[in-house]
Amino acid sequence: MLNMLTWVIVTLVLGGLIWVYQTIKPPPPKICGSRNGPPVTSPRIRLRDGRHLAYKMRGSAKENATYKVLLTHGFCASKDTYLPVSDDWLDELGICLVTFDRPGYAESDPNPKRSPMSDAFDIQELADHLGLGPKFYVIGLSMGTYPIWGCLKYLPHRVAGLALVVPVVNFWWPSLQSELASTAFKELGAIERWRLRIIHHAPKLAWVLRHWLRAETINTILEKNPKAFNKSDVEIMKLLSSLPAPDEHKIRQQGEYESLHRDMTVSFGKWEFDPLVIDNPFPNNEGHVDLWIGLEDGIVSIELQRHIAKRLPWIRCHEIPGAGHLIIHDSSICKMILKSLVLGEKPSFE
Repeated sequence: MLNMLTWVIVTLVLGGLIWVYQTIKPPPPKICGSRNGPPVTSPRIRLRDGRHLAYKMRGSAKENATYKVLLTHGFCASKDTYLPVSDDWLDELGICLVTFDRPGYAESDPNPKRSPMSDAFDIQELADHLGLGPKFYVIGLSMGTYPIWGCLKYLPHRVAGLALVVPVVNFWWPSLQSELASTAFKELGAIERWRLRIIHHAPKLAWVLRHWLRAETINTILEKNPKAFNKSDVEIMKLLSSLPAPDEHKIRQQGEYESLHRDMTVSFGKWEFDPLVIDNPFPNNEGHVDLWIGLEDGIVSIELQRHIAKRLPWIRCHEIPGAGHLIIHDSSICKMILKSLVLGEKPSFE
């Protein structure tokens, strides 16, 4: 009887340990082009470490373009992010626009060592592979702005101009004003605060608890907190829902761990540098950095974005009246962002 009970206990313990291990251990990514992975359908480059980056080019041919612009998409998105500008309009301005899948998204290979620095050097390698020349422009959207901070820190000699569009701010940046960060953090929902705390301090635990602390996307935020989106955001979402999106299913096709989860842990994790002490990359005004804020943005803190502009006075801050978080999908604003970046043109509302 005792032996039988012992075996039952041992079996239960072993079963529990196996369950814990399987829960903690993320599933292997489904690498595009591998035997059991999704097919490769987009042009890609091979990076020095063997990974691939998928990209898309629009506008002027790179040989004829005056301005080469690389854009990094936001959370749960891809190189196919909707940008309401035509190829003819881009060509008229002499812009060659390159969008690409950030590591782990859609058709770009995951990077287990991903960081703001590694993403910045991915951008540099992509530009060099495509022959974009010694200088290029970069735009980051929302959570896709941490690679832009990486460019500011590590590649100031390669960028001709940069734009941070409704940037997500890491509450744990060392020199971020603690009182301001605490106030902005408290404005988040209780579950969201716990999720970000765990992502920052124990990212592996965050993966274990993913079913209860799932990352928020536009659709889930709309369901739980519709007030986070203003009138213009709602109109933009209606437009986006009416547009064909045949490749939307590819965004997470390599696995949620390497796309959404990894993106969150890098964005809100421990960075190797403090963005708020970066030196002006253009001391002789040979370029500029733009920060774009929607004054009715309910997703990222307006006050934290203003604080960035105050701490880094060489950033040109543009506050758009009546705009929310999805400003890049507004045709007039998208054109303003591009014109300000490459032409230095002042926005019409200023």
